[in-house]
Amino acid sequence: MEKQEFSKYERARIVGARGLQVSMDAPLLLDIKKEDLETMNYDPLRIAEKELDSGVLPISVNKPMPQRREEALEKIKVESSKISDAEKEKIELQEEKDIAEGGEIMQLASEEESDGGAISVEKPVEEVVEG
Repeated sequence: MEKQEFSKYERARIVGARGLQVSMDAPLLLDIKKEDLETMNYDPLRIAEKELDSGVLPISVNKPMPQRREEALEKIKVESSKISDAEKEKIELQEEKDIAEGGEIMQLASEEESDGGAISVEKPVEEVVEG
């Protein structure tokens, strides 16, 4: 069996799953010396990583590829324009003029028109509510 290359995400998932198994007293698939286990601090993730690197884990990752479809692509129709660039520019300028003439021009309010966000009351409320 050839050694399979995994992405970092696949490696993390495999090492995590195997580390969980080792932490729950699953048998080790690799003969590791007691001194090596002590240097690893009996860490299940390090043991799982060592097993993965040595290639003894019976794990394979299925990477399905998208199915290939063969279809005839529609040809794109490019309409050739009989209008020259100069005529197009004239039409665009005319459209801009029409928009400028027909549109409303917004102006900034002068300080006299704006009240600065304050509410002004011209008449007292009592005078307005006569009844």
